[in-house]
Amino acid sequence: MEVTARAPGKIILAGEHAVVHGCTAVASSIDLYTSVSLRLRPEDEDTIKLQLNDIGLDFSWAIGRIKEVLSRLGSPFSSTPTSCSPETVKSLTALVDEQSFPESKIGLASGVYAFLWLYTSILGFRPATVVVSSELPVGAGLGSSAAYCVALSAALLALSDSAKLDVSQKGWFTFKSEAELVNKWAFEGEKIIHGRPSGVDNSVSTFGNVIKFKSGVMTRIDSNMPLRMLITNTKVGRDTKALVANVLARKSRHPDAMCSVLNAIEAISAEWSTIIQSHAVDDLCLSANEEKLGELMEMNQGLLFSIGVSHASIETILRTTMKYKLASKLTGAGGGGCVLTLLPTHVSGAVIDKLVEELESFGFQCFMAGIGGKGVQISFDHSS
Repeated sequence: MEVTARAPGKIILAGEHAVVHGCTAVASSIDLYTSVSLRLRPEDEDTIKLQLNDIGLDFSWAIGRIKEVLSRLGSPFSSTPTSCSPETVKSLTALVDEQSFPESKIGLASGVYAFLWLYTSILGFRPATVVVSSELPVGAGLGSSAAYCVALSAALLALSDSAKLDVSQKGWFTFKSEAELVNKWAFEGEKIIHGRPSGVDNSVSTFGNVIKFKSGVMTRIDSNMPLRMLITNTKVGRDTKALVANVLARKSRHPDAMCSVLNAIEAISAEWSTIIQSHAVDDLCLSANEEKLGELMEMNQGLLFSIGVSHASIETILRTTMKYKLASKLTGAGGGGCVLTLLPTHVSGAVIDKLVEELESFGFQCFMAGIGGKGVQISFDHSS
């Protein structure tokens, strides 16, 4: 039996940075996916293999060796999501170091630790081959690590005793009662990769659609508005912690002005939520709502610029999309990363092609994405 799980990436539509200061952020799934295929092997094969297709890394561990390293700490196998202790992370590090991890890709090692922890916790020591492929760029603020953890957790749970799934189902289908369990395990994986994640990325990837997030409380909202975005990756790496710290320093220097800016961003997040939940009765109404969202994006970007989180590469994209009368804003931490451009329904394919060509001439990478689709899905391959 082989199972494949796919989990979507995410974007922040409104409220990034302000969310750190107690305001609302609005996040959405995008129809760009990370897929994890898991095929169990005969017991006598005695290896667990991991293939990371997009970055060209393959790993293979003898199950005896994994048992030897992890059994000193007690069996990791657990029916309920549990956190990975610092001692266990050290043991996982030893297992990964034995694989002669390439120095240039060492930043991805924590993703392999997360794999080993989730695998042994959910499936124990059963031999298998796991293949990961993704449409999401790594480290660009599109939730690639969360999509990886969600898809991995879903595939593992699908073949475990914890989830009671109908394996005879054909095509892609979503989890029902098991989705919360997937989300909790994925969050444990995210903690290994990021230390103290908010939980927003894995929640959006698990449940899909749109989520409002404020002071640690998440509310799922249903978007009734079909939206398309052009996502442009600047390919400029950014230091999220430094950007957050700089905003905090600016707030301490200019408390009254920054309070007004954050209140304005809060109002933008609230209006975003209202508009995307409303039902457009006709094309005219839809067009008016798209225009409002475009204005909100422009205002939000101006406010993000004012708190110091834009970047020369972001401003280049804004200038370019403005020539086509399209609204854009950064998404996530800023300082590089990705920029969203709203593509209203009236914009022709020819115009979009021309814009993409111009943006790519600067060395940027462009993706088209639908907003607010389904969360994690699984599919069983009955031919194997």
